[in-house]
Amino acid sequence: MPIDLNPGTRRGQYYRPSFLGGGFGFFPPVIKVLLLINVGAWLFLWFFGTFGIDGYPLRLYVYELFGLRPIGEGFWLWQLVTYMFLHEGLGHVFFNMFALWMFGTQLENDWGSRKFLTYYMVTGIGAGLSNLLVAPLFATPMMTIGASGAVYGILIAFGMLYPEQPIYLYFLFPIKAKYFVGFYVLLELFSGVTGTTDGIAHFAHLGGALVGFLYIMLDRRGYALDEYLARLKARWEARHRSPLRYVRRDDEVVDAKFEDVEERQKREKEQLQHRVDEILEKISKSGYANLTEEEKQILFNASKKLDV
Repeated sequence: MPIDLNPGTRRGQYYRPSFLGGGFGFFPPVIKVLLLINVGAWLFLWFFGTFGIDGYPLRLYVYELFGLRPIGEGFWLWQLVTYMFLHEGLGHVFFNMFALWMFGTQLENDWGSRKFLTYYMVTGIGAGLSNLLVAPLFATPMMTIGASGAVYGILIAFGMLYPEQPIYLYFLFPIKAKYFVGFYVLLELFSGVTGTTDGIAHFAHLGGALVGFLYIMLDRRGYALDEYLARLKARWEARHRSPLRYVRRDDEVVDAKFEDVEERQKREKEQLQHRVDEILEKISKSGYANLTEEEKQILFNASKKLDV
């Protein structure tokens, strides 16, 4: 059954939004956070962007530090991430966030939040790299801001995963997702190659779409980047986390926790030193012969670990 970009619908089956008691999230977690960050950043600059710092508007400071600047003209590595969360005008932030919610909701509900966030960030960074490396070949390099590259990644994923799903163009004319996406990608390619100077980062859009396409193709062949990154994270945590100790009673695990091994060894050494001091005090009062076998064994073992 045709739909008009209703995030509560997927593959012809209808899901009620979560606030109505269904399992389909109307605002899934990652999309909700992305909307809040992007709109929040735009509102902050809208309210305070004209404030001057040494006669220089705060907005320009933010753009210079966190917008994606051309290589050799103020570029910093972190800008490949931060540029995605900055927008210029109301229309810029509105249409990007509307498209993110419109096409991304179904993806996040199908994929899960971890995979969706990985995909969003990878396509956004890929879009930024494309704009840095390819755009200067066709036009004068300029600073880039906005989530459009990542949104084009979301758009290409929607077209590949739900190619037959009808979209109502301008809420009037139905068009299948694969044709809708293909049209926009070709339009961006034409605009980018012809060097259209309209202030739009066409190669960022194309880069996001291309990276998204490659991501989906690799994912279909079993190369799940989000799972690979999760394994890397787990390995890193395992290397920097103390071994797991199990406290057993009658061969049953009654407690399991991560413990700082160095701290535990230090604590055990201090306890042993305290016990040795007590035994030495006893020797000074009543002689070695009056020690119990246990105390003698403690001294013997301690002589291997402590300077007694």
